[in-house]
Amino acid sequence: MRPLRACLGAAAAVTLAAAGTTALVASNAAGATTALSNRWYAAAPYLMPLDNNPPNAATIMDATGLKAFQLAFVLAPDGGGCSPTWGGTAAVSSDTAVQSVINTIRAKGGDVSVSIGGYGGTKLGQTCADASSTAAAYQQVITKYGLHAIDFDLEEPEYENTAAIRNEIGAAKILQQNNPGLYVSVTTAGTADGTGWFGKQMLLEAKSQGFTPNNFSIMPFDGGFSGASAQTGALTNFNTILQSTFGWDQATAYAHEGFSGMNGRSDTGEYFTQADFQTVLDYATSHHMDRFTFWSLNRDRQCSPADNNGTTSGTCSSVAQSDWDFATYSVRFAGVTPPTGTPTPTPTPTPTPTSCRTAWSSTAVYTAGNEVSYNGHNWKAKWWTQNEAPSASDWGPWQDEGAC
Repeated sequence: MRPLRACLGAAAAVTLAAAGTTALVASNAAGATTALSNRWYAAAPYLMPLDNNPPNAATIMDATGLKAFQLAFVLAPDGGGCSPTWGGTAAVSSDTAVQSVINTIRAKGGDVSVSIGGYGGTKLGQTCADASSTAAAYQQVITKYGLHAIDFDLEEPEYENTAAIRNEIGAAKILQQNNPGLYVSVTTAGTADGTGWFGKQMLLEAKSQGFTPNNFSIMPFDGGFSGASAQTGALTNFNTILQSTFGWDQATAYAHEGFSGMNGRSDTGEYFTQADFQTVLDYATSHHMDRFTFWSLNRDRQCSPADNNGTTSGTCSSVAQSDWDFATYSVRFAGVTPPTGTPTPTPTPTPTPTSCRTAWSSTAVYTAGNEVSYNGHNWKAKWWTQNEAPSASDWGPWQDEGAC
């Protein structure tokens, strides 16, 4: 998933340090041995429990009826190695902060899945020697938290690394075999055609290893998508790819297919409203798809002002909404009616573009604060740069100021 879904950073490390270093045993966590139905794990929206101003999970559960959360992201240590961490900085082995969030959710009758990977950061498949050692690292996470579900979020830059994807798929297969009943989802980038070349290579790797997860999910956003019709078109095309890759009929392919959306404004300036979510939900349920999720609950609240000045935020949606509007669609996918009083989806006005700055030049030198326009957006330089085209990257020299 995209730059706002990358590493947790220093804030997470501070949170964990403040929480202490005594690990909790999974069997002592409230409800740790009680699994939900797979439909709940399939509906679980993503939540960063340590960063992006994490909302209170209990509050969301009370307001919407949601029971399952997809906690993100487990990565390799920033300094290298083959042991699981939250965001590359906080060791899973000594964690108490995420365990506390899980305990709160389970005490209210809910449960969690954990997502590994995401956009950016270093993945365990890249640093572990082989599939067995990669699986052993992930098994620590499953054992620590008593997990019944896990998500492999395989995208840039890892899915461009053949050996890393071989390790990840091999690890997923080992975990599936060694943890009977484990719900396994595999999430990757979406394109108008379904998924791109690297996504297709990942599917072929799964086929060659004889690995079939509960679902393969695509993320149809950040790729020039315009609302729900473009997303359902991508899902239809991805179904065809699944059929041709695995030899499945259409119904079997849909039963192993998932959708992972982005609520509100995407990293590239696309807008997905409550009405778009309803359209995709109707498509997913009518085609008996296995999964419907979104990034993220941290963003499932209105910015102030509502459009966040035409920028994308990790802590709000940049569209007009009531808190947790988008979570209710996950609840409906799970087959449950949200509590009465859920607000009616609010139409989102089309943002008014601002005027464009002077066009970016590959030969010009820019310093911090300089503004340019590029590909229909205005951009502000974070530091000295030359011949680096503006792009939406947390690690690049440019900050996206929105459409113009």
